[in-house]
Amino acid sequence: MEKNHAGGGKRKRKPSSGDPYLHVQLSDVNGIFALLLSSLSNLHQPHSLPFINKCLFKLHPSLLLSQSSLSPILALLPSLLASTNSQIARRVADIIGAASLASLDLNEEIASDCETVKGLISLLENPNRKVLFSACNAVLDLATTTLAQQQLLNLSALEKLMFVFLQIFTGVKSVCLWSEGDESFHSFKIGIREDELSVVILSATVVLINACEVEQLKNVPRSLSEPVLCLFKEIRARVSDRVVDGDAEKSGEEGRLYKSNIGVSNLAESIFRLSIDASQLTVSLPFEVVQRGLFGSDFEDFMSNYWEVSPFLLSRELKDLNMDDMFSPFIQSLGWNGSVPSLLSSILKGLVSCFPIASDEQNILNFLNEVKDRLGCPLIYQQDIRVVKTESQTGKEMHYFQDFHPGCTKEPLYLTVDDVLKCGQAYEEGYTVALRGLEFRYQSIAAITDTLALMFGQPSVGANWYLTPPNSQGLACHFDDHCVLVCQIFGSKQWTVFPRTSQLLPRLYDNLCGSNIDCTKSGRREFFLREGDVLYIPRGFPHEACTNSGVGDGSTQFSLHLTLSIEVEPPFEWEGVAHFALRCWNENQKRPCYDDLNSLSQKLDLVSVNLLHLAIGIISNSDPSFRKACLTAAVSLPPGVYNRLVQNQRNTFLHVIDKIHTESRFLEVLSCIEVAIRNNEDPFRQIRWLWAMENETSSGHNTNKSFMIEDQLSLCAQHKDKLEAAFLNVKSRFCSEVVFEDVVTSHRMLLQKYRKTRRQYINGMVSLHDKL
Repeated sequence: MEKNHAGGGKRKRKPSSGDPYLHVQLSDVNGIFALLLSSLSNLHQPHSLPFINKCLFKLHPSLLLSQSSLSPILALLPSLLASTNSQIARRVADIIGAASLASLDLNEEIASDCETVKGLISLLENPNRKVLFSACNAVLDLATTTLAQQQLLNLSALEKLMFVFLQIFTGVKSVCLWSEGDESFHSFKIGIREDELSVVILSATVVLINACEVEQLKNVPRSLSEPVLCLFKEIRARVSDRVVDGDAEKSGEEGRLYKSNIGVSNLAESIFRLSIDASQLTVSLPFEVVQRGLFGSDFEDFMSNYWEVSPFLLSRELKDLNMDDMFSPFIQSLGWNGSVPSLLSSILKGLVSCFPIASDEQNILNFLNEVKDRLGCPLIYQQDIRVVKTESQTGKEMHYFQDFHPGCTKEPLYLTVDDVLKCGQAYEEGYTVALRGLEFRYQSIAAITDTLALMFGQPSVGANWYLTPPNSQGLACHFDDHCVLVCQIFGSKQWTVFPRTSQLLPRLYDNLCGSNIDCTKSGRREFFLREGDVLYIPRGFPHEACTNSGVGDGSTQFSLHLTLSIEVEPPFEWEGVAHFALRCWNENQKRPCYDDLNSLSQKLDLVSVNLLHLAIGIISNSDPSFRKACLTAAVSLPPGVYNRLVQNQRNTFLHVIDKIHTESRFLEVLSCIEVAIRNNEDPFRQIRWLWAMENETSSGHNTNKSFMIEDQLSLCAQHKDKLEAAFLNVKSRFCSEVVFEDVVTSHRMLLQKYRKTRRQYINGMVSLHDKL
């Protein structure tokens, strides 16, 4: 019989010297490896599983203390992850997560081992919620590096997470916001009450979606991506009002809140990414609907006599009354009840900012990388919305929000819920509320603008709205760098259009500030728009508009109108077509790049092509034809209309080529370069979109811009006569060899690249506004 100690307890058994576990030091990874290997080879022994758990328990802190290599352990992890013992599986997942965060080297070591990552992903199918929780946490920890993210994506971790998320998520009612520090947009994070597992799965799913390339997103089955997208939209709708209100969860509130590090912008980015190639979001309207709704029955007459030439009014009396109003879905979505302030509040409160995308951007992920931390934020003043009126005495514009000053470099002015309410008050005080980017916010408007862009062979068409109270003027007299179609939705408005002061059409992105506008009565035209009327104003025509209470026709005296903006991007003006044609012709010459040129004549030819680009730009500064829109890609038109249009376009092309042949002057181009260098300007700024294309293609025969700017004059000084001869030869060959049909084919392909990115952008933005 054992004797008792003085305290009355039993004597403890002396540790056996044969227990190897107790002799392994915390930092001895190799020793633990040996013990684990021995235990795995004797799984039939009853003590093996508890012993493995002890080893794993000791391995966890050893990795954090020593940050040593996992190499001896990696070979065992797949077997351990496959264990039917839930405690072992959980502990191994915890170890992988801890090691992934311990150091970059350990993270990459784990990520590089396919079998280990596969084993971890397999745990996402484990029915045990505790195992699933540890596995999701480990995936999150591992996904802190780009290498690990791509390995997880390549091994279908995202699909597994999406499936589990759809099975586990308890519902949007449990979703809320929490904030750390201030309550600005950037501090808002997603939280879920009473369900820690849902928080972890949501976080891991969002992280991997936002790490995807476009092609990886396309490979996700729609049976998963579409329901996840719908669920994400519901979650975002749940928290959107609180974002605007600045109302985050406070500590100590009733109910247990599990916090994630997923911000509102992270969730918005996932929604955007899952939507960019969703074809069902933006569906064009039939050509006939848009044609009759905007131009009447004779579109060919409009193109021949008004397009980029003269204003044109389509009154409601001239419309086909049997045609459905294409704006009806948009009007119905407004929920108009007769109260303008309530209309403003209900609409603006649910909108988010639409950040501009570069006109020549052909990779939607570049845009996302620039704005990812701000995506889904509230409206930004001047970027998305303006609240403005023009004083009748001075003709100057006044902004209701005094914090805004044009040209200032302050932080963006985000509209809070109080600011949204102030917009209604501003309307009562005579201010016009102007909202940009309706094609990004309403699917019905996106369908109209997409068809209109196809009709004119352009990448996209914009849409803004202007809500003006009675007896008021919003914008001061001005002209635009794009053509507009003014569509009167509610009420009426008086328009005055003045003659264009120059035969040269203003270019998109030209700085119009300070432009002289002659708002005299000479040659002015008056147009009174009622509901359903459409007024076309070409770019460059000064105009102003106001509501007028003295009409006496019984119409509502406020005004809501939409402007559809046909923006002609630089590649789709005739000057841009000429640059594009020269680039395509030069590529067909198959010249090497400058560094690989072996002869002076090859260098002179390469330089001459760039000189000819500059010559084209010089000619376009005086010839109106070069600034007109090229419509050769307007393939959606009826065959008869298109064939006659193409013949007209062919004549314009021949005129452009003839001008290049007769008016490109060598000395004038050299003088242009000298002036640009002297003024520290880029002589090629007008065709930066062309350089961007050449950088993307990285062809071996592209031009060398830096060489042109820095060394052009030096080369000319040494070989001026030879360079001039090469320039004349290149010009002559290009003008005689370029073929209209070949240019048209290539130009359409360029348009499709532009349109693809724009459509992806619109899809993403429309999706962000869905359910709001």
